[in-house]
Order: sequence, then structure tokens, then C-alpha cells
Amino acid sequence: MYDLVIIGGGPAGVAAGVYASRKQLKTLFITETFGGQSIVSDGIENWIGDIKISGIDLAKKLENHLKAYADGIVDIKKGFRAEQVIKNEDGTFEIEIKQGDNIEKYQAKSVLVATGSNRRKLPAKGADEFEHKGLTYCASCDGPLFKDKDVVVIGGGNSAFESAVQLLAYCKSVTLIHRRDEFRADPVTIDSLKKDPKFNIVTNAEITEVTGEVMVNGLKYTDKNSDEEKELEVSGIFVEIGAVPSVSFVSDLVELADDKSIKIDPWNQKTNVEGVWAAGDCTNVLYHQNNIAAGDAVRALEDIYLWIKSQ
Repeated sequence: MYDLVIIGGGPAGVAAGVYASRKQLKTLFITETFGGQSIVSDGIENWIGDIKISGIDLAKKLENHLKAYADGIVDIKKGFRAEQVIKNEDGTFEIEIKQGDNIEKYQAKSVLVATGSNRRKLPAKGADEFEHKGLTYCASCDGPLFKDKDVVVIGGGNSAFESAVQLLAYCKSVTLIHRRDEFRADPVTIDSLKKDPKFNIVTNAEITEVTGEVMVNGLKYTDKNSDEEKELEVSGIFVEIGAVPSVSFVSDLVELADDKSIKIDPWNQKTNVEGVWAAGDCTNVLYHQNNIAAGDAVRALEDIYLWIKSQ
């Protein structure tokens, strides 16, 4: 019987794991990989303590930090996915995890969900057909393949503009298309990009179709101001339109918000189920960033510790 099970290997999960070890809570730590969504980022510039760090390097630092504190306190199950969390009649929890065909079950007094989210797919005709054939969800992974090509980035947040920055280093041109006329990205990032002559912006545009033959050769969109259908010839499409919370394994256990994120009390990160907390991008907090996720997880651990000691 573990004191705590932590599910998720991003900044939130690892911050919780480090604090759980320091507080001597016997913990099971479950994650498929370390790093969270940021693992695909070429350069993270707002992770406190590092002026600039790649997603891969951040993932390594997170894993190494947890392992440095884990010995004898935190058992790490890397490469496993949480399948289901069930609350037992005595108030404890059964956690079922899976790796390939291998299924394991564990018991715990409490659970912290820190599984983040997955990238949202582009809801346009041809998007699925041309995925990995010119349409991609990872600029740092696939960007170099489009050297000297005209490409598009779809989105309006920091991730979209950060992808554009990466692509401008080797692409012929980068056009950012957003369905609204205002952006969620940091103004300093937007202003910096606007100065690049290879960068273009199209706003109030609804993507309707991805076109191509063997590979992508363009896209179609509706100008929401004029209702006019327009086409753009491009060789690559990079999608950055947000994410979907990764919470299917607790969807029948805890209360979810309309966007399928986990509802929590921001005072202590508690869900509506006694003994279950959540932190990071899988929750219905207002802002989602690495630093916020880590802080929220620490808040949860402080509360979990007091809760366990009061039992």
C-alpha cells in the first residue's frame, strides 16, 4: 500500500515526486515518458533557472532530479500508462497500469493526476490523410525537412509563434494563420516576429481543407470577414491549436469541466473525490504553463502530506 501514486512525468508530476520524497511519503511514480508536451520544443525560454533549454534537455533534468531523490521512497515506473483508477470501499485506490501486454495493479491511499494534455488535431478535410505527409504537429521534429519551402503554422498562442521562430531559421517563408483577430501569445514574441520579412500573418481564417497529391501542396480556408474561400500554396503545415486533457483513465472517477479537464479547488488542487488531487495542464485552471504546473503540483503535495498525516 503506497501513501501516494503520482501519474505523469512532466514538470507537475516531477515537482510532486521530488516533494513527496522529501516528505518521506512512500510513492509510486507512473509515466510513459518524462518532459510532458515541452519535450518537442527546440528552445524553452521561460523555464525559471534556465535562460534557454531544449525540451529534451529539460526532460533529462526532470528525470535526473527525481531519481536523485527517489531511492527507497519513490518507485518509478517509466514506460507505463495509467489505464484506470478505482476507489475501493475502504477509501483507498486501485491503480491499473499497462506497458505493452503487461498489466500491473497497485494500491494507494491517495492519487495525484498530473498527466497534462495531448495536441489537438486539425478538424479539416484531408488533415488525417496528409498527417506525416507534409502536415505535422511538431516543428522541432520535422521543421528541418522543409528547408527553403513555404510553410504555414496554424494557431495563435505561444506554441504557434515559437514554432514559427524555429521554422524561419530554414524555411523560405512562414505564414501564421489564426481563426481570430487577436493572439494569446506574448506581445514581445509577436512584435519580434513581425519584423522578419519572411513572416506573414492571416487572421480571421477558418481552415477547411488540406490539399495535396502524395504530399501536401496547399490548404483552403474561409475568410471569416468576407466569407470568401481562399487557397494558399504551401509545402508544409504545422498545427499548434491547443491540447486535449489526458484524463480518460479517471473520467469515470472525478468531475470534469466542459473541456474535459479535471475540476479542482485552486486553493489546494483537490478534486471532488476525497483522496484525489490534480495539477498541471490536465486541470481547469485559467493558465497552462510549465512553471504554473510545477507550482500547482507543489501546492497539491503540501495538502496531500497534511491529509495523509491526519488519517
